[in-house]
Amino acid sequence: MEKMTKQDGKSLDMVKGNLEALKTIFPEAFTEDGVNFETLRQLLGDEVDDGEEKYGLNWHGKKKARQIALTPSLGTLRPCPEESVDWNTTQNLFIEGDNLEVLKLLQKSYANKVKMIYIDPPYNTGKEFIYPDKFQDNLDTYLKYTGQKDDEGFKVSSNTESSGRYHTNWLNMIYPRLKLARNLLRDDGVIFISIDDNESTNLRIICNDIFGEENFIGSLIWKRRVSSAMADNNVSSDHDYVVCYQKGNLKGFAGFEKDFKRYSNPDNDKRGPWISDNLTVGMNSSMRPNQAYDLVDPKTGSTYPYNPNRVWAFIPETMNRMIAEGRIIFPDDPAKRPMQKRFQNELNNTHNPFSTLMLDRVGLNTEATRTIQDVMERNVFEYSKPVSLLKTLVPQICVSKNDIVLDFFAGSCVTAHAVLDLNKDGDDNLKFVMVQLPEPCDEKSEAFKGGYKTIADIGKERIRRVAAKIKEETPLYQGDLGFKVFKLDSSNIQTWNPDRDDLEQTLLDHADHLVEGRSEEDVLYELLLKRGVDLTVPIEQKEVSGKAVYSIGYGVLFTCLDTSISRDDVESLAQGIVAWHEELKPESDTQVVFRDSAFADDIAKTNMTAILEQNGIAHVRSL
Repeated sequence: MEKMTKQDGKSLDMVKGNLEALKTIFPEAFTEDGVNFETLRQLLGDEVDDGEEKYGLNWHGKKKARQIALTPSLGTLRPCPEESVDWNTTQNLFIEGDNLEVLKLLQKSYANKVKMIYIDPPYNTGKEFIYPDKFQDNLDTYLKYTGQKDDEGFKVSSNTESSGRYHTNWLNMIYPRLKLARNLLRDDGVIFISIDDNESTNLRIICNDIFGEENFIGSLIWKRRVSSAMADNNVSSDHDYVVCYQKGNLKGFAGFEKDFKRYSNPDNDKRGPWISDNLTVGMNSSMRPNQAYDLVDPKTGSTYPYNPNRVWAFIPETMNRMIAEGRIIFPDDPAKRPMQKRFQNELNNTHNPFSTLMLDRVGLNTEATRTIQDVMERNVFEYSKPVSLLKTLVPQICVSKNDIVLDFFAGSCVTAHAVLDLNKDGDDNLKFVMVQLPEPCDEKSEAFKGGYKTIADIGKERIRRVAAKIKEETPLYQGDLGFKVFKLDSSNIQTWNPDRDDLEQTLLDHADHLVEGRSEEDVLYELLLKRGVDLTVPIEQKEVSGKAVYSIGYGVLFTCLDTSISRDDVESLAQGIVAWHEELKPESDTQVVFRDSAFADDIAKTNMTAILEQNGIAHVRSL
C-alpha cells in the first residue's frame, strides 16, 4: 500500500503533461537527460524562428506569468454545505478563492469539459487593483490576504498610472489565468471577455498568443450608457467590448431566430408558408444578356419586358421550370411586376447572423443597477453587467443540454443569474461554476451596511434570492436551483516541516498525515480533485464492518477514514468494499484510500492491500 504524500496533493502538473504530449509526437527528440533541443529544431525544419526581432507583445514578467500558470497548486477546496443550497443534488458550484489557484485545482476534474467561459476581469483604470499575485507562492499570498495566515503588515498595493508598470501589472494578472482557462474549454468551447479601451488592444494580442489568432471570432460592442456631457475631451466613451475566441472547433454562433410572421399560405400550397420576393437583380443587360428577355404569363399571355438596368433573376430555362412548379406569381394588374415564392421550409438558415453591435438586445448599466436593487433590495454592487448581456451571449453557444458555463471573475454572479433564468425559460439544464475572490467590502459601502462582508457573500446571496424568486413565480419548475459552496484553503495533507531541535516531537506530530481540524468531508473532496473527479458527483456512505465507507462517483473512488483498523477488521472490511465495487461496476479503474495511521500494524495494512488486489482493485493508497 503506497502512502499519499504532499506531491499527491498537488494539482495537475501541466509541464509533465506537455512533455508527454511532445514525446508522443517527437520521441527521437528525448534523451535520458531530457529534451534535445537541437534534434527538435531539426525535426521542425524551417519552422523554428530564431530571429532577434519577432512580432508580439512582451512585458516585464511575461516569462514568470507563463511559469506561474504551469506551477501546480498545493491547495484544496473545502466543502461548505452550510452555505450551499440543495447540497446533495445540485450540479452547480460556487468557489470562493483566488481564481488563479482555483483554476489550477480544476484542471484534473474539468479539463476539456467547459462549453463557455464568460469573465468580466478588473478593468485597468489606474485605481485599486485587488489581485495579490506573488510568483513564489500564490496560495500563501491568498491565505495572508484573507486573514487565514498571519503576516504582519501584509497589504495589497494599488495599480496606479504613476506606478511605472501600469499595463505590466494587469498583463501579469490576466495572462496565467487565460492560459489555465483555455485548458478547461471543450474543443468546441468559446470564451467571452468583457473589456474597455484601456486594455482591449493588449487583450487581443495575448489572446492571439494563447488561443491562436485564427480562433478570434469577433469583438462585440455593448453600449453601456448614454452619452455623457462630462467627458474631458468631448468624446464620450459609451461602450465596452466583449472579446470572443473559440478554442478551435466551434461550429459557429447560433444567431438569432428569424421572424417568420410575414410567412403565410393564402393559396394552401402543399409546400407550406411562403413570402413573395423580388424576381429581378441589379445588373444591366450588357452584363447578363441571357437574363434580359421578355417574361410571358402562360395563362394570360401578358408580357412583362425586362428592365435594361435590372434584369430577371434567372435564365429562361430556369424561369420556365419555376413557372411549371408554381413558384412564380403573376399579378392581376399588368402594371405590376411578377414575384417569386420563397418557402419557409426551404431556407438554408433559420437564424440571422449574430451582429457585433449588441444595441437592441442588451441593456445599459442602468439595467444592471435596477436588477441589483430589485434582487438585493439595495445597491450592494457597482459595475455589474446587465443580465440581458449574458442572456444574449449564452444561448448563442450553449445550445445543448447540461453544458457547463464558467465565470472565474464572478462578482455579483450575474452569469449564474442568467443561467438560472435561461434554464427556467427553456429545457437546456445548463450548469454554472462561479469563482470569486472574497474581496472585503468597504465598511462605508451599502453592501457592508447590508451585512455583506465580502464580494463573494454578495454573489452567493444573489444566487439564493434569484432561485427563491423563480420558485415563487414558477412553483411547478423542477430544475436545479441550488449550488455547492467550496472555499480555497491549504491541503489537508500535512507538509513535512521538521523542527531540528526536537525531531522526536516532529515525528509524533506527523504520525497522522492529515492536518488537524479537517473533517472527513474535507479529505473526501480533496481526493476528488486530485483524482480528477467532478465535484458534483454523488457521494454514498455505507457502514461496512462497523466502519464508515464512502463511494465517490459510482465507485471510481472508495475511502475509509476511520481512525482504527485492527487485524481482525481487515478481511470483513475489505470484502465489504469488494462487494460494493462489484455492485457498482465502475467503468474506470477504482482507487481505495485509507488513513495510514488507522492500521494496527504493517501486517494489517499488507493484508488489506492483498485482499483488494486479489479482487481486481489494484490502486490502494493511504493518507
